[in-house]
Amino acid sequence: MSMVNVKLKDGSVQQVEKGTTILDFAKQISEGLARMATGAEINGESVGLMTSIDEECDLNILRFEDDNGKEFLRHTSSHILAQAVKRLYPDTKLAIGPAVENGFYYDFDSNHTFTPEDLEKIGKEMKKIVKEDLKLEKFVLPRDEAIEYVKKQGEDYKVELIEDLPEDAEISFYKQGDFVDLCAGPHVPSTGKVKAIKLLSIAGAYWRGNEKNKMLQRIYGTSFTKKSDLKEHINRLEEAKKRDHRKLGKELDLFSLREEGPGFPFFHPKGMVVRNVLENFWREEHVKRGYDEIKTPIILNERLWKQSGHWDHYKDNMYFTRIDDMDYAVKPMNCPGSILMYDRNKHSYRDFPIRMGELGLVHRHELSGALHGLMRVRNFTQDDAHIFMLPEQIKDEIIGVIDFVDHVYSTFGFKYHIELSTRPEDSMGSDEDWDLAINALKDALEEKGLDYKVNEGDGAFYGPKIDFHLEDCIGRTWQCGTIQLDFQMPQRFDLTYIGSDNEEHRPIMIHRVIFGSIERFIGILIEHYAGKFPAWLSPVQVQILPIVDKHFEYAKKLKEQMQSKGIRVEVDTRNEKIGYKIREAQLSKVPYMLVIGDKEIESEEVAVRSRDKGELGTVAVQSFIEDLVKEIEEKK
Repeated sequence: MSMVNVKLKDGSVQQVEKGTTILDFAKQISEGLARMATGAEINGESVGLMTSIDEECDLNILRFEDDNGKEFLRHTSSHILAQAVKRLYPDTKLAIGPAVENGFYYDFDSNHTFTPEDLEKIGKEMKKIVKEDLKLEKFVLPRDEAIEYVKKQGEDYKVELIEDLPEDAEISFYKQGDFVDLCAGPHVPSTGKVKAIKLLSIAGAYWRGNEKNKMLQRIYGTSFTKKSDLKEHINRLEEAKKRDHRKLGKELDLFSLREEGPGFPFFHPKGMVVRNVLENFWREEHVKRGYDEIKTPIILNERLWKQSGHWDHYKDNMYFTRIDDMDYAVKPMNCPGSILMYDRNKHSYRDFPIRMGELGLVHRHELSGALHGLMRVRNFTQDDAHIFMLPEQIKDEIIGVIDFVDHVYSTFGFKYHIELSTRPEDSMGSDEDWDLAINALKDALEEKGLDYKVNEGDGAFYGPKIDFHLEDCIGRTWQCGTIQLDFQMPQRFDLTYIGSDNEEHRPIMIHRVIFGSIERFIGILIEHYAGKFPAWLSPVQVQILPIVDKHFEYAKKLKEQMQSKGIRVEVDTRNEKIGYKIREAQLSKVPYMLVIGDKEIESEEVAVRSRDKGELGTVAVQSFIEDLVKEIEEKK
């Protein structure tokens, strides 16, 4: 009997008989672990539980709750969906069906147009397949046989997928009962593992994401190992629907998206208030931290984008124009403009660090199917900043940005987690520069004592980055802030400074955003607060509600008094009952409502109603104003 050593995640080493499956090994450790396991990682590579242990390895047995543990169950769920659709609509052709964040989907080419009623029918069939507890069995075929096999099944999309695989690629299939699908895996051992599953929606999707290809029907779903977790997730989705920024943006008259400009948002007066408050906050905080604000052109010569590297890595997402018989590009990024601003003067080592901030409008070509309210648009304002510095200043500058990001997110009540992304395949620059940059980011994070996750190969083409993922009040995460450390752009633009030795040296550059984009951040805030902005951010901070016409004059005087203190206030002068006015103000999500009647005028008081706390009683006008000004100044 041949034994091999297996090192587990906790550092312990156990011996196991060669050829034992991971599932059987898990049972040897504990029946509970085997029952909860969804998949595993051998030497960092994801594998199914039926994989055999054939040599010494590092083994991490994953549960659904673990990082990467959900993917196994949800990938299998997509196969269950495909099997159910093929049972009910046999002429359907299969495209792809991956696990995605929070669920899975499968793309279908079918003459039948799927409806919400069909989802119920398909869902029932899926539950039958789960109950049948079908084993998922992998088999491999040579390329020619694999192509012939899927051709016989009439699966044209699978033929294309196989033909596009590298010559030396393994071509594997997974079988569950009478259903077989081309798939690299891995999966849970059987369909019975999927204890809670639900289909959610239908959407259109171009084959392989190319708008020139056929539009397919995409069915989304989600799955869990416990019904209680599924129920909690559905409740969160329902809450998310209520908070949808597109719906609230219309109801609160903040912004709109029109067919005359798809992906180009229109901000209404109230939306501009929110936007201007955010931008003013941004400016104030940057002045405190020694940034100079700049503004660079939206259109710049094509030559610049070739020099920066964006041409090679980003031109498919750019817009172009011709001016005076020369080729120009509408900027998708602000950094080349900032570089030109740096290069306008000669610099000494004594000038550093140089911090330049820009609320820069950029344009990027997004496919129409990818557009989504303010979250995915074609023009947006990045709250960019670029820091030029000496090598010995790198760590302090990165720590300064981390502290700045923390201050901003804390102001809005966001928690966040951090991810570090390393060198991608299409990068530019030397190994030495990349190693220096990655280690500098790691050193800063570790000096701050911050936990972070590493995303191998997910950096920008010119440098590694730290990303900040916000968590909103219903547990969703949004990637907003980023810090990118860049040795490459200063080289490509031949940026220099005179050092203490009177020789020319190359500065190092940080690219940095905190909001990410003003438009998207506003969308996130609308959903995070469910439209109930805190008073400092609210478009209208106070609604004055006179009971009858004779109270209008006093209400207007009160409005002027409050406006003189910088409070954003409106008077409801409509000839409506006071109950109706209160309901309307509540629906408009105004933080404070002041009811004005004979008694209030006589005593120079106001009856205060809070949007969040209800009736607060009668308060002296001056006292209310002072308390509100303090609340706004402190950004409570």
